[in-house]
Amino acid sequence: MVADIHIGNNLYGALAYNQEKIDAGLGKILGTNRVFVPADGQFSVGDCMRDFERAMPLQVTTTRGIIHISLNPHPEDKISDERLADIGREYMERLGFGGQPYMIFKHEDIDRQHLHIVSTRVRSDGSLISDKKNYEKSKKITDDLEQKYALYPKDKKQGEAWQLSPVDASRGDLKKQVANVIKPLVTMYKFQSLGEYRALLSLYNIGVEKIEGSNQGHKYTGLVYSALDADGNRVGKPLKSSLFGKSYGIEALEQSMKKSAEEINARGQAAATKALVSTSLTGSRTGGEFRADLQGKGIDLVLRRNDQGRLYGVTFIDRNSRMVLNGSTLGKEFSANALGARFTEFSTAGREDLQFAKEALRSSIQTDLNDKQPATVKDHGGDDSPVGSLLSVLTPEPDQHDNNQPAPTRRKKKKRRYGRQV
Repeated sequence: MVADIHIGNNLYGALAYNQEKIDAGLGKILGTNRVFVPADGQFSVGDCMRDFERAMPLQVTTTRGIIHISLNPHPEDKISDERLADIGREYMERLGFGGQPYMIFKHEDIDRQHLHIVSTRVRSDGSLISDKKNYEKSKKITDDLEQKYALYPKDKKQGEAWQLSPVDASRGDLKKQVANVIKPLVTMYKFQSLGEYRALLSLYNIGVEKIEGSNQGHKYTGLVYSALDADGNRVGKPLKSSLFGKSYGIEALEQSMKKSAEEINARGQAAATKALVSTSLTGSRTGGEFRADLQGKGIDLVLRRNDQGRLYGVTFIDRNSRMVLNGSTLGKEFSANALGARFTEFSTAGREDLQFAKEALRSSIQTDLNDKQPATVKDHGGDDSPVGSLLSVLTPEPDQHDNNQPAPTRRKKKKRRYGRQV
């Protein structure tokens, strides 16, 4: 069983996310504690918010008071709803949340059943449940639950549950395919720019574009995700970021990128990557040697090309530190111009070479997912803004643009291309 813990401050967002699954027929409520749900199972975010609010003191100053947990049994586990609810309750009890208000949801949106549990870390007396050593405690709990309920243990096979596959527009379920890629990647990797994010997504045939415009006099800014073919051309219908949740929209990503940039600069995190890249560059005679040496050190190389195949960007994906870094960020010697001048093959790479490189990069990131994804604790509550109240988000946050607003039409004169990726 895989446990994924997120800590933040957006109670409404966590509940609304689960309501979306229920409304779409992809989820249900299995159990609650100190939160009332009608016998018919009808779910009201507003009513549940009030129950959570009543369980806490009037004044709450923390911005890290919400915990959102995903419990993922092995895909081959066949567990009844009643047993799943028992597992959820026991997990929360042993994690220290037995007396807290919480809701247990069952999701079936990714070809396997799993639980989502939403609760609060703030006790009725105003004290905060510690999140120290959550990873160790959670792992011990899930190990014990596997034995108690005769579940499949966490092993190499469970990596299949987290497997990321390149988007295939011909399958038709683009929204689901894109969601299954962007959600784990956004939480796993640090990137400082939309270009770095785009380079990461390109490995899975996904493009992302920032859009700006106005609708009925109201200005909007947002992101549109698209499926890409082997040459980087957009195919299929573009998908607004609001379809996947606010965490994957422009506002949330810009905040995340700003925070990542501050952490990388403050802690000098890019220095280690730069040293490794520099050593590989010094000892390589060809682009192939350079790429191979980097991969041996856990660093993948993405070469970005325009429609004519000209190299215009270089991105390094460090799987050790989980950072995505543009070459120019590391130094001029790692820029597209410098590497293109040094390695002729980078300037003249053909389609076959491009596709081979993409497959290698996908494989290397998949290895990282299998090794590191199954037991994680994510903190999405490190908001630097001086939020004064945990329940300051009592009303829906506005989307980057209206959900009913059509994606902006594009000129038919020339098809937009994102450029081929290596």
